[in-house]
Amino acid sequence: MSKFTRFIRHQQRVRHAVYQTETNIKRAVWRTAGVMLGLVLLHTSAMVYLEGMSFWQGFWLTLTTITTVGFGDLSPQTLAGQAATIGLIYICGITLMTFLISDYVDFRIARREKIRTGHWNWNMEEHILIINAPRYNCESYFIRLISQIRENTDYAETPIQLLNVDFPDGLPNSIRGLGAVHVNGTPSNPADLKRAGADRAKHIVVLARNEYTSDSDSFTFDVAHRLNELHVCHKTIIECVIDDNRPRMKELGVKSVLRPIRSYPEIIVRSMDAPGSEVIIEDMFTRANDHPHRYPVWLEGEPWADIVNALIQANLGTALGFVTKEGDVVAHPKGDEHVHAQSLIVLVKTEFQPEEKQVTQALEDYFQKQISVNRSLHESEVDENSDDALDNNDIKDENMEHAEIEQDHSIQKENDDPVR
Repeated sequence: MSKFTRFIRHQQRVRHAVYQTETNIKRAVWRTAGVMLGLVLLHTSAMVYLEGMSFWQGFWLTLTTITTVGFGDLSPQTLAGQAATIGLIYICGITLMTFLISDYVDFRIARREKIRTGHWNWNMEEHILIINAPRYNCESYFIRLISQIRENTDYAETPIQLLNVDFPDGLPNSIRGLGAVHVNGTPSNPADLKRAGADRAKHIVVLARNEYTSDSDSFTFDVAHRLNELHVCHKTIIECVIDDNRPRMKELGVKSVLRPIRSYPEIIVRSMDAPGSEVIIEDMFTRANDHPHRYPVWLEGEPWADIVNALIQANLGTALGFVTKEGDVVAHPKGDEHVHAQSLIVLVKTEFQPEEKQVTQALEDYFQKQISVNRSLHESEVDENSDDALDNNDIKDENMEHAEIEQDHSIQKENDDPVR
């Protein structure tokens, strides 16, 4: 048989399996298996009755014959036994065996095709469900997003399921290799949401279908409403293109609403493992409320904790890091680290961005105050030590006077003693 002929037959077998429903294939397998079991029991009984074998010997002979193994250790000897074997096994049994194998192969092919095309019901629980796909470069986006999820130790083994219609021919190997599976369906369809296990998911992410058009929010809102009916909005993260639409999403009880930032999918992961941190990160991207600003401030070994306290007490912002004299950026240093820097990176309010002079003055005032406090403490310690020394001298004088008095009393007593 040529390779082309085998290929044609394989494609015919695939179409035959796929076009059948899963229920029909299972029914055919169980029906053929039932008939096969009845035939095996019938032939076993014939061997017991006609050949005088035990039940196990008859059963063993039946299975080795029907599977064409034929060890030859047992065989029918009578004419009636041989005729029963020819009719029940050679003609009917082996034929049924081929039908059973064929139906089972159909089932396996159908299952594989459903998995490949996203029509398989995975019955997942406590998984991460990602709904929709970006319009542009969705494969590279999913690779980066899922890779970031896997880097978190809490989600390293968590099942990930994608629900969209963007992979009709199956997931690329690059995404499937990261442990993700696909459900081909429309998120606005309750049946597809149920098939994706939305009511059993641990986290749900609803991506904007097009991050550049406001029409995407309408579809997203419909999906959010469907999820609200399933009572899972409290674990849902949604991308919203237009800021004015955010309150509508929040009214449904959505956990977090984000702007679509395709170049930084890590923000979605942060909203999963550290809810609330995504708001700060998003503000840094957009300059909506807070943003980091760099101030050229020269520092010569001041403790980092004092620098942070100086800016916070002056209500100027929160120091995030510094730039060393060599130009390296150090983020979130230890509190007791002595900083040698040429610049500070400070998280400030957008509506009130301090000037460089204010930051410098705040640091000078704080450290000058620290110097004054340390000097006062030192002077207090010196005064206390002086007082302690005077007190000790007074005590010594009193002790010496007391000793002299006792000595005088002793001498007087010795002089007055008549015996001596």
